[in-house]
Amino acid sequence: MTRETAISRATLHFDEGRFIEDLARRVAIRTESQIPESRDQLDLYLKDEIAPAFARMGFATDVLPNPVDGVGPILLAERIEDPSLPTVLMYGHGDVVRGLAEQWREGIGPWQLKQEGDRYYGRGTADNKGQHSVNMAALEVVLQERGCLGFNVRFMLETGEELSSPGLREFCERHKARLQADVLIASDGPRLSAQRPTLYLGSRGCINLNFTVELRKGAHHSGNWGGLLANPGIILAHALASIVSRDGRVLVSELLPDAIPDNIRRALRDCQPAPEPGEPQIDGWWGEPGLSSAEKVYAWNTFEILAFRTGNPDNPVNAIPGKAVATCQIRFVAGCDVESYIGILRRHLDATGYGCVQIGMARKSFMQATRLDPDNPWVRWAAESIRRTTGTNPAVLPNIGGSLPNDCFAEILGLPTLWVPHSYAGCSQHAPDEHALGPILREGLQIMTGLFWDLAEGDRPEISWSVRPSSIL
Repeated sequence: MTRETAISRATLHFDEGRFIEDLARRVAIRTESQIPESRDQLDLYLKDEIAPAFARMGFATDVLPNPVDGVGPILLAERIEDPSLPTVLMYGHGDVVRGLAEQWREGIGPWQLKQEGDRYYGRGTADNKGQHSVNMAALEVVLQERGCLGFNVRFMLETGEELSSPGLREFCERHKARLQADVLIASDGPRLSAQRPTLYLGSRGCINLNFTVELRKGAHHSGNWGGLLANPGIILAHALASIVSRDGRVLVSELLPDAIPDNIRRALRDCQPAPEPGEPQIDGWWGEPGLSSAEKVYAWNTFEILAFRTGNPDNPVNAIPGKAVATCQIRFVAGCDVESYIGILRRHLDATGYGCVQIGMARKSFMQATRLDPDNPWVRWAAESIRRTTGTNPAVLPNIGGSLPNDCFAEILGLPTLWVPHSYAGCSQHAPDEHALGPILREGLQIMTGLFWDLAEGDRPEISWSVRPSSIL
């Protein structure tokens, strides 16, 4: 009964196919939270698939309603071995984005796990069924090897993350006592690269906005009216060009952070993105000049146009449209006042002559930015555990470039937050042909088994409130 034998047991769990059997069963459940007709599948996933798996490990489980009507439920699983032991809060989400079955390439699809070489295709393999399945399997391995965990676990699995986690903040407020813990350890998002284990400490925030120019109802013949009627598509294109330059630089300075903290710069020196074969190559000329690639995506704010529509793009006609709409997105780092952004953009557009451009939220809510201090003792503990398991120094990212509901754990619950991802950037997350890489899943099982083993060994950080909220930037 040693750390090494536990990790060997985890490796066999993958190599003998038991992990893949569990994942295949979970992928087959169509938990598309963005489709109301799939609402019953969210209940089925938690009650018939996940709750029994936790029950077999001696966890008490409870499936609770989301505070927001129409959003899927939230499962709480709890195993308290001794109140004097450290308690870990874990998180995952059982919902997935739309399957988009007709867009997957021939021979694969969203609801049947299929292996091709090192790749396992299926919706949720990367986001997030594969990832929380790794963590559940690692807990089971430690239980089998040791006979107990040696710490307490509270595991929360929501089914609304792909809707931007509506109700999760309220849920955490409402059940704050039930969710008390010493640290959050969870998995979502990608590694820095497929080959390098990664530890990240928070996420950038995200707000989606609609920009609209509506000058008149209907469209009018471009031969009879061209040169006489203002074109809303042209106006909107120029308005957006006043916000972001042709090379991706944000021109409205109030939308940007004041500076990058020195310890964040130091942490990112060892974390430069390196695309895998088949992934897009980085456009070095794009984005804020003077920043490294890592600083651009992990320590700075970006403004992106996600969609732009005017007229009928699928069947253009010779007519000047009356309306143009663009959906845009701002990704922002911790310390930025996102609630001021609409006002900032309104003043900017008015001052530059684009008062006709309307601005509104594209979604009802946005995700906040969070970032744990890289010097926090929990970070050093986790990084050393990963290095001990893999023989590689993990990439330690102050936050990922994407967005997660980490503010619920960092701000409401006041926890240090450690995220160990089991995917990579080229996984086609949210797109057709989503897949997980077998070597990452296998190594993820080893890493998490090592982390859980070390947590019970007593060489963890001193647990006190002195290393909790005050260390969250």
